[in-house]
Amino acid sequence: MKVLVLGYGSLGQEIVKQTGWDYISRKKDGFDITDTETWDCILKYNCDVIINCVANTDTYSNDRESHWKTNFKGVHDLINFCNEHKIKLVHISTDYVYGGNKFPNVSEKDVPVHMENWYSYTKLLGDSQIQLICENYLILRLGHKPKPFPYKYGFTDVIGNFDYTDTITTLIVKCVEKDISGVYNLGTEPKTMYELATKTNEDVTSSKDFNNKLPKNVTMCLDKLKLSLSV
Repeated sequence: MKVLVLGYGSLGQEIVKQTGWDYISRKKDGFDITDTETWDCILKYNCDVIINCVANTDTYSNDRESHWKTNFKGVHDLINFCNEHKIKLVHISTDYVYGGNKFPNVSEKDVPVHMENWYSYTKLLGDSQIQLICENYLILRLGHKPKPFPYKYGFTDVIGNFDYTDTITTLIVKCVEKDISGVYNLGTEPKTMYELATKTNEDVTSSKDFNNKLPKNVTMCLDKLKLSLSV
C-alpha cells in the first residue's frame, strides 16, 4: 500500500514524520486543491491511498467562497480524481460537524448538526459528498491541537475528544494501515481544553470561552474506532 499525503500543515507534517510517507504541498509542488490543473504531481507517486489534510480551517472567517472552494468543491473534484484512478480517499474531517448537537457522545449514526460558521458547514458538505459518490473512502472526524499548548488560556467550558497532533496522528496512521473504511469518530478520552492544556503548559490560565465561538461539547462515541483498531 503506497500512501500520499495532501497538504503539509501541522497534521500533514506529523503524519510524514511518523511514517515517512510521500507528500505534496503548495510550497513544494505547486499543488492547489482548488485548481485541478495543478494535480499532475499526484500521478507521479502512483499511490493507492490519498490522505487529504487540506482544508480552510478559519472558523472565524465569514468568507463563504474560500471555504466553499476548498472544503467542498475541492473535495468534490478530489473524489472524482480518486474514483477515476482507483485510489482510496482518506479524508480528514472535523468534530465541528457535531458542534451544533445538543447532546454529548455523538456516534457516527447520529445526525451531525454543524456549527454556525462556513468552516463546519462546508466540511459537513464535503463529508456528505464523499459518502454519496466516493467508491472507496475513510472519513475521520477529529480535533487536534498544537503541542505544547501555545495559548494563554485553556477553556473549561469546551469539552471533546481532541488531543495533541502527535497523539491524533498515531490513531490516523493505525486506521490507514488497517485499511478500514467508512465514517469514524477519532480521538481519545473526553477532556476540557484546559485539562489538555495543563499537560504541556503549566502556565496556562483556566477560563471560559470569552468569545463564545467554539463548540462547547463535541464529545463523540469512539466505540466503533476502538473495535476496529482492536481487531
